[in-house]
Amino acid sequence: MNLEKVIFGFFIVFALTLNFGFFLGEMENTKHHNVMELFAVIVVNLIATILKLGDRSQIGALLLATSLVADLQLIMAAMYWVYATHILGTGVLSDDMISIVSLAGGALLANIISTVILVSETLMSRL
Repeated sequence: MNLEKVIFGFFIVFALTLNFGFFLGEMENTKHHNVMELFAVIVVNLIATILKLGDRSQIGALLLATSLVADLQLIMAAMYWVYATHILGTGVLSDDMISIVSLAGGALLANIISTVILVSETLMSRL
C-alpha cells in the first residue's frame, strides 16, 4: 500500500464529503449551513489542490482543473458570505444563502467529478 496515494485519496474524498455536508439542507435556511463548515471545506479543498500539483499526466491535469473549479467556487461563496455579513451589515439573508449554497453546489459537482476520475483511474490501473 502506498501511503502517498492513501493521503491523496483521503483528501479528495474528504473534500467531497465536507462539501456535501455543507450543501445538504434547505438552500434558503441559514440554520442548515454553517460558516465554519464552509471554512473547513475550503481548507480541505486547498490541501487537495496542492496535492494534485505534482501529477504531470493528462488525468492529473483534469484532476487539478476540477479542484481549481471547486476552490474558486468555494472562495466565491465565502466572499459572498463575508460581503453579506460585514460589508452590507444585514447578515446572511435567505436570498444570500441560496447564492452561497448554489456556489457550493457547483464546487460539489466538481468534487464529484474529481472523485469519479480518481476511482476510474484506480480501477483502470488494476486491470
